[in-house]
Amino acid sequence: MRYKIQGETLPVVVCYLEGGERMITEGGGMAWMSPNMLMETTTNGGLGKAFGRMFAGERMFQNIYTAQGGNGMIAFASSFPGSIEAFEITPGREMIFQKSAFLAGEAGVQISVFFNKKFSSGLFGGEGFIMQKISGQGIVFAEFDGHVVQYELQPGQQIVVDTGHLAAMETTCTMEIKNVPGVKNMLFGGEGLFNTVISGPGKVWLQTMPISNVAGVLRPYLPSGS
Repeated sequence: MRYKIQGETLPVVVCYLEGGERMITEGGGMAWMSPNMLMETTTNGGLGKAFGRMFAGERMFQNIYTAQGGNGMIAFASSFPGSIEAFEITPGREMIFQKSAFLAGEAGVQISVFFNKKFSSGLFGGEGFIMQKISGQGIVFAEFDGHVVQYELQPGQQIVVDTGHLAAMETTCTMEIKNVPGVKNMLFGGEGLFNTVISGPGKVWLQTMPISNVAGVLRPYLPSGS
């Protein structure tokens, strides 16, 4: 499979498949394709895995697209202004994504739910609680909000991230959601009640415009319900 990511504000990834190669995506992920791409809707692993994907922000059913009778082409477009990033997944290199980041991937990758180890802190930390774990074998594409900045943390090195700005991290990293210190800071700081502390070693990807922040900015300008 070859691919090309095009566009800046609303990007798209165009995948070029050889005959018999397959891609998976959730319903509605396909933007355009060649006529020889065959679609099959499936739970892709049974109801247990389907429910796991649902809790991770994806739909229970996935679409599998197969190139039949020769080479095929299929494109997957971003649903929000931001970035599309490609990751190569192997049994020794798994990834943690923000909820709903998965866009598409080769048929050998699997999506499951990832829970923050500290249940209580994660529960009150909002977006940091439930994330996606990507495992298996193949290339996967994720869509992130806004521009993406990558850091590589050394063993023991930490970075403090405002909740919602964590886009992805390698599974060698660990994360913990902590209260913002100080009552005055929590009540009047305007930065929210929680921060996410990520510890190395490993790479971490941060996003500049979480969709939850955009929703908060727009909320005062939206008409209230009757």
